[in-house]
Amino acid sequence: MDIRSALAAQGYAATRPATAPKQETEGEPQNLLAGAAASFADTLQRGEDIAQAAMTGKADSQALVQALAQTELAVEAAVTVRDKVVEAYQEILRMPV
Repeated sequence: MDIRSALAAQGYAATRPATAPKQETEGEPQNLLAGAAASFADTLQRGEDIAQAAMTGKADSQALVQALAQTELAVEAAVTVRDKVVEAYQEILRMPV
């Protein structure tokens, strides 16, 4: 056996636990969806708070621009996910029974 292949096998065995997939729990997808919805709502709320603070002079314009950019990105992501869900639903409806 070549020493390089032995070292490669040893390196692979050492990194195998780090690259192994996590075992999914039964409620995990629901937790991911709830977490994404909560994160989306939190992003929108922070954007509104900073916008109100900027209108009263308590926040600078840079913070306002960053908050608006984050809010815009979150809304675009939500719209993209919604469009994909609707597209998948329509595809299911087109399937012959």
